[in-house]
Amino acid sequence: MWQIPKTTQYPIYQQIIALIETHIQDGQLLPGDKLPPERELAATLGVNRSTLVRALDELSARGIVTRKQGSGTRISEDKWGVFTGRKTNWRHYVSQGAFLQATPYLDKIKRLQTEAPKDIIDLASGELPVNLIPKISTPALSWQSFLSEESSEDIAGYKPLRSTIQKMLADNYDIPTKLDQLFITSGAQQALFLITQCLLKSGDAIAIEAPSYFYALSLFQSAGLRIYALPMDDGGVKLAELEQLYRKHRIKMVFVNPTFQNPTSLTMKTKRRHDFVALCSKMQVPIVEDDPYSLLHFDEKQEQPESLKKIDPDNVLYIGSLSKLMGSTTRIGWLVGPAAVVKRLAEARQEMDFGLSIFPQVLANHVLNNIAFDSHIANLRETLAKRKDALIATLPKEVTYTVPTGGFHLWCRLPNEKWEMRDFDIFLQHKLLVMPAFLFGVHESAIRLTFARLNEQDAPKVGKILQDIITKKGRS
Repeated sequence: MWQIPKTTQYPIYQQIIALIETHIQDGQLLPGDKLPPERELAATLGVNRSTLVRALDELSARGIVTRKQGSGTRISEDKWGVFTGRKTNWRHYVSQGAFLQATPYLDKIKRLQTEAPKDIIDLASGELPVNLIPKISTPALSWQSFLSEESSEDIAGYKPLRSTIQKMLADNYDIPTKLDQLFITSGAQQALFLITQCLLKSGDAIAIEAPSYFYALSLFQSAGLRIYALPMDDGGVKLAELEQLYRKHRIKMVFVNPTFQNPTSLTMKTKRRHDFVALCSKMQVPIVEDDPYSLLHFDEKQEQPESLKKIDPDNVLYIGSLSKLMGSTTRIGWLVGPAAVVKRLAEARQEMDFGLSIFPQVLANHVLNNIAFDSHIANLRETLAKRKDALIATLPKEVTYTVPTGGFHLWCRLPNEKWEMRDFDIFLQHKLLVMPAFLFGVHESAIRLTFARLNEQDAPKVGKILQDIITKKGRS
């Protein structure tokens, strides 16, 4: 295996490089394989050690091997490491893309979800489990029936579904909406993507709540936007800080999730909402209100605050979604805004993907108009409240939190010991999947626990694992 084909055409160090590349291509050397020690390999090849080191340095620079003092030389474990100079280096193109790659922590979560689904307790996934998706039968429509519905669709979406959502907004939020102000999207993220691509330009500054799930979305970076953290307190975003950001950075748009906010589950107070809307109107800064959770309040008797869209119909772009009510695969969202904005975004989406599929729109319209939908929402609220209570009942006394009044999430602050990013791996080692604070744009000793998927029988296990982790961290 370690024999150089003697030739005078190339220097010896290049012949060593070619030999190792050939063994990688042939599968004799696999990602992660360790090469013999330098002295041993040089002797086997019959070359000076300095010649071998030159070859290994070149291979390391090209990402084909990794070298670490004390650990030796290994074939790169990165799958792109198998590419050599005779092939396109796709790794360069992938790493230069505008969309951020998944973080190592999220990669580890996904690996556990795939490899050991029965061994984990999943408090990380922010999606409905299958057993909470509405049990509503779909209509018996033929292929021709579906195709005939296309006559009811324009670039803003399926008209019957838009009419249904128009009525839902009026009934639940007292938001009056005209059809030309309502636009069906393929989920909330498509609405956000279209806003960043069509209403903002590269270099524009935006403000986002801190913490916020928005920080996990690459679409802001892909649009070349400058992102500024907008601090929050128990009442919502801090208005003094927003005004400072505006004056210092000329904020062009503010993105907020004011009701049962992800990840904190906090709800912006009524007075703060009015003051926030008034300040943004004064500064002429549009607001994007993301509202996926507001129907999931736990106390029917507690009056819910007005939506920002209701307070200021002209300056607020309102985004809603069915993913938290009917499951993420629904892929139905909507945006409400000025007619000119809706038309612009709909035309841009038409240019990108030629519109939405008629199938999910027809099915969503059927479910929303089914008499069983209201009972599904009532059952969903009741189940989420029970799972929230089951989780809270088992938490160690060292963990602090604000009891959520709706939504999916519990924001837990851990004891004051400083937590570095790598410290959160201890949760993965215990097979407890959580979302650390750094994933939401803040460096705090905090985690998001999503109780939507919690099996109530697992709640005591969660409490015990958390206590063990806190105890170990206190000793370290």
